[in-house]
Amino acid sequence: MPETGGTRTAAGGPGEPYIEEAVREATEALAGSSATPRLDARLLLADLLGVPCSHLFAYPERRLAPGQATALRERIARRAAGEPAAYILGYSGFRGLNLTVTPAVLVPRPETEHVVEQATAYLPHGGRLLDPGTGCGAIALAVAAERPDARVTATERCPEATAVAAENRDRLGLAERVALLAGDWADGLPEGPYDVIAGNPPYVEAGAPEWADATLAHEPEAALAAGADGLAAIRSLLPPAVAALAPGSGVLILEHGAAQGLAVRRLFEASGLTEVATVRDLSGKERVTHGRRP
Repeated sequence: MPETGGTRTAAGGPGEPYIEEAVREATEALAGSSATPRLDARLLLADLLGVPCSHLFAYPERRLAPGQATALRERIARRAAGEPAAYILGYSGFRGLNLTVTPAVLVPRPETEHVVEQATAYLPHGGRLLDPGTGCGAIALAVAAERPDARVTATERCPEATAVAAENRDRLGLAERVALLAGDWADGLPEGPYDVIAGNPPYVEAGAPEWADATLAHEPEAALAAGADGLAAIRSLLPPAVAALAPGSGVLILEHGAAQGLAVRRLFEASGLTEVATVRDLSGKERVTHGRRP
């Protein structure tokens, strides 16, 4: 461990902590509020320094520059208060894409990657895909990036979220292949037929334990809350989605809560979809349900 006050590097100045010390202090500050305190500490520090995380491992003895320790503590205080690290950083990784995120959109979850996996599997060559309520554009942009042959449309009702999705689309060079439209599925969906409709609608029920998570308080409630049982958004989406699917082949793929699999399958079947099945996430929880329009 480096000795405080040493001169082991020309970087930084006397009195500023070494990288190793800064990471340790930040990790300890986040221990009671983050499930991944060391990872968060390293991500926030590396971004602040403008270096990859590997730099922190390679040069633990380097001192921070004047003011950087204070800036890091400010970031750590925000994270300790529940603000997602992605909002502090201004970006989030999703299936190899670096997506801009702001408090106007949900931070992409790892579970949503299963939606993309199913969508790319069911999408025929040259097929059309619709991502309703796209948020930052995660599903639509990931599919477009992984399937250059696909024709992708995304809708979003929130102007601020639409701006974030458009920024991501344009920065990733996907503007010519991803149409981004303003709209709410309650008013209908863009004219189909679509080979795949894949989305992550709100599904957190009122009074759910998740609401006690300080992180959710920083994310847009409209993208999370879905009524007393968490199924209101899925119920409202099903009729226009089924109508917009290609008859005889179109597939609807929706993410939902870990305890909602059975209820969502019943809703799919009641809407006339066939071959209804649910995919489990990496932790074994039912997470994504799909069904085909007959």
